[in-house]
Amino acid sequence: MHAGTFYLLGFGWKTALTDSAVGNILLFFASLVVSNTLRFYQPGKGRYFNVVAWCILLSGIWVFLSRWVLLYMMGESTVYADILDKSLLIRGCIGFLLISGTALISMLWYTMHDQKDNERRKADAEKLAREAELFNLRQQLQPHFLFNSLNSISALVGRRPEEARTMIHQLSDFLRGTLKKAENEFVKLEEELQHLQLYLDIEKVRFGHRLNTEVNKAEGCENLELPAMILQPLVENAIKFGLYDTTGQVTISINASCVLGYLVLTIQNPYDINTVRPKSGTGFGLTGIKRRLYLLFARTDLLETSGENNIFTTTVKIPQYDKGNIN
Repeated sequence: MHAGTFYLLGFGWKTALTDSAVGNILLFFASLVVSNTLRFYQPGKGRYFNVVAWCILLSGIWVFLSRWVLLYMMGESTVYADILDKSLLIRGCIGFLLISGTALISMLWYTMHDQKDNERRKADAEKLAREAELFNLRQQLQPHFLFNSLNSISALVGRRPEEARTMIHQLSDFLRGTLKKAENEFVKLEEELQHLQLYLDIEKVRFGHRLNTEVNKAEGCENLELPAMILQPLVENAIKFGLYDTTGQVTISINASCVLGYLVLTIQNPYDINTVRPKSGTGFGLTGIKRRLYLLFARTDLLETSGENNIFTTTVKIPQYDKGNIN
């Protein structure tokens, strides 16, 4: 457009193209200057006048350099020099608009870029905080169970030393498996059930014939994933409220099934509505599991409890996103 305008005014293509090339190259560098300036300097509220002043100054410098370079290249052409001088105001206005437009686009671009950086840093900080809290919750699990097991071993040492020795070996295997699993946030259901069995073996030494367990899993669920060490505190909660206030045999059932994109875990234990009551302790149990599920999946509806016909049921749904083996 620049070259075409000069050609229509009667100048040759050489003059038109030279004027266009010089003017637009210098304008490009002026725009580059303002863009790089705003890359490192973002004006705050009420300080946009500084940007406007900078654009005006660059426009003036651009007009001055363009005139000087063009007159030097075109020689002593009186007609061209006259047209050039008369067009300086228009050139300055056009240059100011283009440079200001570049400044506006640059401000928007760098502002969006800074916002994305801030959002990414915020997300990273939240992720670190979430991982730290998850780590803290998982670290609470081990001493919570360990204290109970050591108390049981202490009680068995005097009366049943062989069972105490067996329980020590089982506890060692359980803790060794816990340390290995601490490196993974998610594990397969089959692996989690194997680890749970170590815990149940310890509890069966502790409670003897009074504790019976039933573990059932639906076909095809073995490879579904769930948060590591999430079943043990749920089963511990069932044992606590199922056996502590009774003297007879109690059966704890653990069921795993695949339902519409979820791995559904159901733990059931009988309880006496007339005698059951909350126990003192760390209070980790269901509250810790619910908090952990929220941190992992940002949902509060994944853990449900109910009591009916003297059977207490805890249900946990683990979303299986992008899993192709959900029934």
